Amino acid sequence: MEALMSPAEVGEYVNVPLNTVYAWNTRGGGPKYSRVGRHVRYRKSDVDAWLAENAVGGGRAA
Repeated sequence: MEALMSPAEVGEYVNVPLNTVYAWNTRGGGPKYSRVGRHVRYRKSDVDAWLAENAVGGGRAA
C-alpha cells in the first residue's frame, strides 16, 4: 500500500505554503485527497498525476 502524505508534506513536496494546500481543499482544484478520520491525506501518485495534468508551457513557438 502506498504511504499517505499530510498537507504539510504535500506543500513541501510541491514547494508551496501550507495555506495554499488548505486553499486547494476548500476551493477545489488541488490534488485528490482522502479523509482519514478528521485528517486529510494525499497519495503521492495522486499529487504527481495532478501536477502532470496541470503542467503548462513546453510547447514549441510558432
